[in-house]
Amino acid sequence: MPEPKEVKAATNDVAIPDQAGPVPVAVVEGATVVEAGPAPGKPRSLWTDAWHDLRRKPSFVISALIILVLLVMAAFPGLFTSASPRAGDLSNFYLQEPQLTHFFSPEWLGYNQQGQSVYARMIYGTRASIIIGISVTAIVFVFGSLVGMLAGYFGGVLDTLLSRLTDIFMGIPFLLGTMVILVSFDTRTEWTVTFALAFLGWTTIARVMRGSVISVKQSDYVAAARSLGAGTWRILLRHILPNAIAPVIVVATIALGGYITSEAVLSYLGIGLSEPAISWGGDINRAQDQIRVAEHILLYPSILLSITILSFLMLGDAVRDALDPKLR
Repeated sequence: MPEPKEVKAATNDVAIPDQAGPVPVAVVEGATVVEAGPAPGKPRSLWTDAWHDLRRKPSFVISALIILVLLVMAAFPGLFTSASPRAGDLSNFYLQEPQLTHFFSPEWLGYNQQGQSVYARMIYGTRASIIIGISVTAIVFVFGSLVGMLAGYFGGVLDTLLSRLTDIFMGIPFLLGTMVILVSFDTRTEWTVTFALAFLGWTTIARVMRGSVISVKQSDYVAAARSLGAGTWRILLRHILPNAIAPVIVVATIALGGYITSEAVLSYLGIGLSEPAISWGGDINRAQDQIRVAEHILLYPSILLSITILSFLMLGDAVRDALDPKLR
């Protein structure tokens, strides 16, 4: 009876793509046998991949930190100043220079023509801009997404009607139409301005959502869900919406900065927020007459407004780069 041949085994480390590390390989009589290695990792979703990219972008980190500070400032202005933004003392004449060494004190950035602290009014003016910007974005996001989703999925007559309605609203100049709406109100609060901006600001979201839904509904998984008997709303909410919402989020994030700009422009023109509401645009409007003698009462609110708008635009650009596969 022949003796069994000796089996020589050698273990080498061979790198296999898409696996966490080297995989042991056994060589038997000249043949290579790949032993069972570690299971490949679970593929990341679009949102996980986007977050993985976002947290490594300096523009996203910087803008997110600035926006976080602005949100805290809007929610808890008392943490940043103890001065009242409406209390005026004529002894604090606006020609008094800012005391830049007195950090975060009422006189830090000087006083306006009514003896009110410029710094305190900047802090409290954040609330109106942030509330209006976020509220308008939320309203147009929900309403515009609903209109675009229904038009893109059902098509036909419903698509024609909703698309023509969108075209009608898009034909109205945004700021001019908002001004016409606001002048009909005697008192203009934050919610009045929010309604006027949202009434004309949903069209872009609807257009983007309609195109995204038309593209997604042709996918195989939508056809499979329909063939298995899934209802219309289940298909829309469970299959189409999660895969079509990414471009809408990008547009909404960038548009948020535009809505803050619109509120400031309307308040600057005198048809935005009414007194006693505090707005950066209103303060800039009242400061323009004193620009030659006290430029600080116009300069500092303008800088804070620019930083806020730039932060949201940077955030929107970073989100767009992370969610758009074509830009990877």
